[in-house]
Amino acid sequence: MRLALGLEYDGSRFLGWQTQPGGGTAQDALETALGAIAGESAATVCAGRTDRGVHAREQVVHFETSAQRPLSAWVRGVNAVLPESIAVLWAAPVPDDFHARYSALTRTYRYVLLNRPVRPALMARYAGWHHAPLGVDRMRAAARLLVGTHDFSAFRSAECQAKSPVRTLHALEIERRAERIDFVLRANAFLHHMVRNLIGTLIYVGKGKRSPEWAREVLESRDRARAAPTFAAEGLYLESVEYSPIWELPQRQASLLELTVVS
Repeated sequence: MRLALGLEYDGSRFLGWQTQPGGGTAQDALETALGAIAGESAATVCAGRTDRGVHAREQVVHFETSAQRPLSAWVRGVNAVLPESIAVLWAAPVPDDFHARYSALTRTYRYVLLNRPVRPALMARYAGWHHAPLGVDRMRAAARLLVGTHDFSAFRSAECQAKSPVRTLHALEIERRAERIDFVLRANAFLHHMVRNLIGTLIYVGKGKRSPEWAREVLESRDRARAAPTFAAEGLYLESVEYSPIWELPQRQASLLELTVVS
């Protein structure tokens, strides 16, 4: 039987998503807990691998098992074994042709940035920080030049394993509330470090170091050396993964706490 799970996790407690020989990743924690409930090993596939320090409000994975368990066992049972920094939100049976990664239509990431002179303490692990004032209108002008289907080579890491650098960025929205700026990006898929490299470039524009048109020049150059440095991981959240309604996956509703603290 193939099952899909929705997860949330605190990326500051893990060495990223993808399993490592020494353990310590979100995937290692999840597969250990699934194995305890299933009584057999369980290999998971995720919708999007996250780096160390990157959080997830709704990661989606699938795995196969021969164990017959009620759905509640894959949620409450697994959560009883998992560390407190990761939780299963929902479980659903899916057809054998469902794939957490390849069936996904879009991924949405949110970057939370505190824009104030003093570094954060309470949000140190959950928000990026920039000390100098940022012009949101300038960043929005630059963001509009980045939306669309492009070769995003200038915003991919040297370690990126994607076969093609072409991605479709459907939206890049920027919202400011007092000291906080949220960047919300939705695309069919993202390259390694693509979001954090885009954020770094937008911040260069926002602080007046570069013009909004420079963002397009960087994009068209396809040269990673032309873009700004990769921005910090702490403020990045995998917000959601979109699938076709044919899969009948649960629709998760954000809690009041998340809407207040994270959204």
